[in-house]
Amino acid sequence: MEDSSLKRFGVSMEAHLLRKFDRLVMQKGYVNRSEAVRDLVRDALVQQSWDKEDQTVAGSIVLFYNHHQRNLLDELTKIQHDMHDNILATTHFHLDHSSCLELIIVKGKAKEIRLLSNKLTILKGVEYGKFTVAPVEHV
Repeated sequence: MEDSSLKRFGVSMEAHLLRKFDRLVMQKGYVNRSEAVRDLVRDALVQQSWDKEDQTVAGSIVLFYNHHQRNLLDELTKIQHDMHDNILATTHFHLDHSSCLELIIVKGKAKEIRLLSNKLTILKGVEYGKFTVAPVEHV
């Protein structure tokens, strides 16, 4: 059973770093430094879980691309069909005459999702690709 009681600890840092951190706390609207630190720790733990290849993760792959790029749509479709077990849903948006945004919701082992994300984002014509991840199992 997990202990959910709060524990206190001290943190030391240089004054210039603390000033920048305090600006971040204000900009993001945290109630206090502690909440910001908790958020940073949770994010670090999520990123660390992504390194475990057998960890089950879920997230989204966002792709911005030029749909006029030769063979790009065929390649995107082929990759997604080949790895369909990891894809929960896709949504396609037309941003303008040439530019598209595709949102792909994924779930699976980190190793498989990393492979899928890499295959999609390196295609010629993909101008930007980003994968966001969260572990399905609690960190």
